[in-house]
Amino acid sequence: MAARKSPSPNPEDVFLNIPFDEGYGRLYLALIAGLTTIGLTPRSVLEIPPVQNRLERLIELIQSCGSSIHDLSRVELSPKKPRCPRFNMPFETGLAVAWAHAAPVEHRWFLLEAVPFRVQKSLSDVNGFDPFIHKGTVEGLCSALTKAFYRPEVTTDQLLKNYRRLRPIATDLKQRGRFDDLFNGAAFKNLVLAGQKLAVIDRRVTS
Repeated sequence: MAARKSPSPNPEDVFLNIPFDEGYGRLYLALIAGLTTIGLTPRSVLEIPPVQNRLERLIELIQSCGSSIHDLSRVELSPKKPRCPRFNMPFETGLAVAWAHAAPVEHRWFLLEAVPFRVQKSLSDVNGFDPFIHKGTVEGLCSALTKAFYRPEVTTDQLLKNYRRLRPIATDLKQRGRFDDLFNGAAFKNLVLAGQKLAVIDRRVTS
């Protein structure tokens, strides 16, 4: 059987490897608002239909993105029984790092954490790669994005402004869609589109 070809990466696409829970909701919106303000397109495993081969599609999605963000701040045991740590984020980080080393084109990967120096203990294999510390705040996350994806014309304040604009849109989307939360494919797609529209408006105003 012939080897499966890797998809051509889009340098403007950014794979998000993050927790999908209510406690991460504000940072989830901040990532979408922030990346779209910078001019990048967030991508997520949420886009993958549950009936398809999830692992294979996940690998293809990572390989199709020019960059990836990995938030390793969720190290607690899950609240519901059986209580256990979540391994999805470190697993997907490993997939991205392996791809970055093997890819014929550049794949940049960035680590996020809430607590300084914790990732050096929780995932000591990445010692030497400094994570961006957001301290669990929207402001910290937006600041991290402007450092990771530096654009001289884009400021942290712009990211925060579009985050505040996206919040009521997200609330309305959740109500109209009757979603339990916004961690689903339809909501994610609509939030990215809304973020992109806000970014276009922002560029028109500031130009």
